[in-house]
Amino acid sequence: MAKKKEPEKKKYDNPDVVGLRAEVLEQPITETLEQNFMPYAMSVIVSRAIPEIDGFKPSHRKLLYTMFKMGLLSGARTKSANIVGQTMKLNPHGDAAIYETMVRLSTGYQALLTPFVDSKGNFGKVYSRDMSYAASRYTEAKLSAVCAELFRDIDKDTVDFVDNYDGSMQEPSLLPTAFPNVLVSSNTGIAAGMASAICGFNLNEVCDTAIALLKDPEHDLLSTLPAPDFPTGGEIIYDRAEMERIYQTGRGSVKLRARWRYLPKENIIEIYEIPYTTTSEAVIDKVAELIKLGKIREINDMRDETDLGGLRLAIDLKRGVDPEKLMQKLFKLTTLQDAFACNFNILVGGNPRVMGVGEILEEWTAWRMDCVRRRVYHELAKKKDKLHLLRGLEQILLDIDKAIAIIRNTELESEVVPNLMMGFGIDQIQAEYVAEIKLRNINREYILKRTAEIEELEKDIEDLENTLNNRRRLRAIIVDELKQINKKYVTPRKTGIVYSHEVQEFDEDEAVEDYPVTLFLSREGYFKKITAQSLRMSGEQKYKEGDALQVSFESSNRRELLFLTDRQQMYKCRVSDFEDGKASVLGTYLPTRLQMDEGESVLAMIDPGDYRGHLLIFFENGKAARIELSAYETKTNRKKLVGACSDKSPVRGVLLLKEEADIAVEASDGRCLVFHSSLLQPKTSRTTQGVGVMALKAKKLLTRAAFLKDTPIRNLSRYRVRSIPAAGALLKPEDRGEEQMTLMED
Repeated sequence: MAKKKEPEKKKYDNPDVVGLRAEVLEQPITETLEQNFMPYAMSVIVSRAIPEIDGFKPSHRKLLYTMFKMGLLSGARTKSANIVGQTMKLNPHGDAAIYETMVRLSTGYQALLTPFVDSKGNFGKVYSRDMSYAASRYTEAKLSAVCAELFRDIDKDTVDFVDNYDGSMQEPSLLPTAFPNVLVSSNTGIAAGMASAICGFNLNEVCDTAIALLKDPEHDLLSTLPAPDFPTGGEIIYDRAEMERIYQTGRGSVKLRARWRYLPKENIIEIYEIPYTTTSEAVIDKVAELIKLGKIREINDMRDETDLGGLRLAIDLKRGVDPEKLMQKLFKLTTLQDAFACNFNILVGGNPRVMGVGEILEEWTAWRMDCVRRRVYHELAKKKDKLHLLRGLEQILLDIDKAIAIIRNTELESEVVPNLMMGFGIDQIQAEYVAEIKLRNINREYILKRTAEIEELEKDIEDLENTLNNRRRLRAIIVDELKQINKKYVTPRKTGIVYSHEVQEFDEDEAVEDYPVTLFLSREGYFKKITAQSLRMSGEQKYKEGDALQVSFESSNRRELLFLTDRQQMYKCRVSDFEDGKASVLGTYLPTRLQMDEGESVLAMIDPGDYRGHLLIFFENGKAARIELSAYETKTNRKKLVGACSDKSPVRGVLLLKEEADIAVEASDGRCLVFHSSLLQPKTSRTTQGVGVMALKAKKLLTRAAFLKDTPIRNLSRYRVRSIPAAGALLKPEDRGEEQMTLMED
């Protein structure tokens, strides 16, 4: 076998440190990943971020077990700071991290449908981003009643115990949860190279489903577990096909929306439940942004009136507003309707696995059966030990006087047990038990009572042995425990279910009134939308000093607009996003309204219509690119498109080409050429540099481009060319006209 080559060591001089030499170990990147990154990644996956089959991450388990050992399952609450300090014996992290874990598990925070920490004091709220929880020295906590099911029979060898980080004590590797907590408790975590996102389900529905699966492996999950249940309530927009996909694969998306009601006397919409994935502050901030952008004009004011009674967002409406249509709009434009992306990634036997709901329940059932089997075996061993002792006591019953005589006549204490063993033919354990019996109990009545238990013990042992060897009986035990939990912990469903075909989606086109308008864009980037009536009544267009009209054309209120900037970015918006204006006002400053980058300015305004046709972009270096307009059509609501054109040369003209036409371009030396647009072939890439159109002289630039029909050129034959690139000819005075060619014409 060939000897592995040792990595070569090289020494390099450090010019900044006199007398010192740095030693660098050259190592292949694959070895670095294997030796350094992989152990770290596995530690994060196994010991931190991904929950196990009991539904807990290590930090959760260590905290709850510490509270259990502190007697907080049945005792009074204690200061949270005390719990945090005790948990450090198992969890070597800072107090802030441990306290945050406790906050998430608490009843006050409301992040779990079935919270495990019964809290007192301010623990914040999951639906609030800015509501901070109080310091641990001010709050109190204990374990909630349901934790009795987490620790059921933990002292009966149901789970393995391992050493803590310093070996000073032991902790359970898993908690013997008597119900499928892995599905009941929502859990999210980001590990190295993978993540987990488990939505919560209703406790009673999960137990019913687990029972049904234990009785019938072919059980339809959706009949007893229709959908997830979220602690913040709201409504699930139910899609059966998507739900089946989640249940089968463990991946998918659940659509959620807020619950609201309209108060006609106050003309207010009251939102009292929001999706689990958002916060009240995020909703208010988004609504404020939409109002500022002019996309929502139906709202006078929106306030957060959350108090001890719960969440309440109040929306003051303007007179005559339809609340139903407004809420449809808000669902579309804000996180009042959101989605929870499911990724049921769980550790099973130390290995991460993405599983569907049915597979998770099967794994939990197998693991729970092992817990029950270990508990039965533990009880069986205890009863066998007791039976063994009573068998020895039964031997003493034959001659109590003999036992007393043996003990009285034994000189040395160490010889009492051996003498009893020889005198009655019993083993050392039985003899030790007999020797420890109190003097007052050495009577026939006591011994008869104890030995009468033998028959009952033998029956119990036989029953336990039968249970160990019978999977059906083990399953029946689990079913009985789940039924007890269902009766003891009744948890009404919080999240409602509405079917997708019943939900009316917001249609932006239908909601926006359509009417003809004329659009104006100035060279400085000021935009105006003026109705036909206002245009007839208005006088001269107003512009800032030094500013002038760049382009104008007729459109309609429902149309989309594209704005190309000097940073090669395309901004998309709707005409309806802008309020109707007048000729006497400056208009809307686009760089601010469209939230452009600092110093960015608008080059062209385009009405794409149905996104058919081409965009002709002329560059300062004499080249031109013909790009299909569909390249700028976005399927999503994305408002900004980077890389809209080439950045190799500044743009000097943009033309929207719906059908082939003659085009005139002009250079800085006064030359002009006219060519047919068919000479430009379409390019697939938006960032193409295009092809040469005008052969420019040294230090000369292409300055303008326009459709021939929009120019004053008369001597067409002088400038027309049949191939490009071409130099063109000097413009005659009669072909210059009095009007300058615009940068873009429709």
